[in-house]
Amino acid sequence: MRGRQVALAVLGAVTVAREVRAPSAPGVVLATMVPGPSPSPVEHRWQQIEGKYWQIVSRDSEEPDVTDEAEGTRGACAAGMVEIGGRMKVEGPALREPVEELQKQSCSDWITREYPERCARYDRERWLALSQSLAEAPAHYCIDRFEYPNRRGGYPWIVVTFNEARELCARQDKRLCTEDEWAFACEGEEAAPFPNGYVRDSEACVIDRPWRPVDLSFFEVRDGTRFVAEIDRLWQGEASGSRPRCRSAFGVYDMIGNVDEWTTSSVPHERPSVLKGGYWGPVRATCRATTRAHGEDFYFYQIGFRCCADVASPPSRDD
Repeated sequence: MRGRQVALAVLGAVTVAREVRAPSAPGVVLATMVPGPSPSPVEHRWQQIEGKYWQIVSRDSEEPDVTDEAEGTRGACAAGMVEIGGRMKVEGPALREPVEELQKQSCSDWITREYPERCARYDRERWLALSQSLAEAPAHYCIDRFEYPNRRGGYPWIVVTFNEARELCARQDKRLCTEDEWAFACEGEEAAPFPNGYVRDSEACVIDRPWRPVDLSFFEVRDGTRFVAEIDRLWQGEASGSRPRCRSAFGVYDMIGNVDEWTTSSVPHERPSVLKGGYWGPVRATCRATTRAHGEDFYFYQIGFRCCADVASPPSRDD
């Protein structure tokens, strides 16, 4: 295990940790807590990991093997992952969002047509008719069942950059998902707008919570009591897997809402860092929606990620 630097925030006060190495476990870093004042009460217990990433502390996370057995979707993938296979509806190379644009033609109940557009309900039959002309491509890979660190009942890591997410996946012999891999795991072979179908449902997924104004001055560094207090004030997410109905046809959870997720662009020669899924606020939050405006070193209070991997090759007949 690599060394970690941890800081915890508790209700009404923030505690800051300094690194202490355990002599019996080389490379493991413990946290010595030093109480410090907080500019405002803090609702959640936060831990900082490696001096960069933040996560709400949970005592109720489930071991991946237990989840795998209950879900039955692991297939030929590593523990905690879901095997994805089928044919994805694809678009031409000249445009990246014709599927999302085409889906708008099947919206039967708009919440708002102004950006970011939100449709409350899509007409499935109309969408199936409209999407018949789209080409298809085979897809087969593995994806984390939950947002990183991929534990039911655990909270996502946030304030992670694209480059850091890619490196964290590589540590597990995985990779950051491409935007197409992420989208297919969310929408399934019908290319449904939402992981749970055709109706936007804030009870099913953590979406459409009220927007809270952000003080950008807190985000110059990812440390300190002021920073923790601000991300705690802004936080409206939930533990991974808290909403059983926010599950795709393949069995992947929380693909819309909760936190934005880094993916790698599927478009050659453009910025690689692409965000998928939206977060808990009133944003598009559909399987095909993307945010392509941020560079590889950008981080923010609602950004996390999940990992993908190739499906293990079957053993040869000579083995």
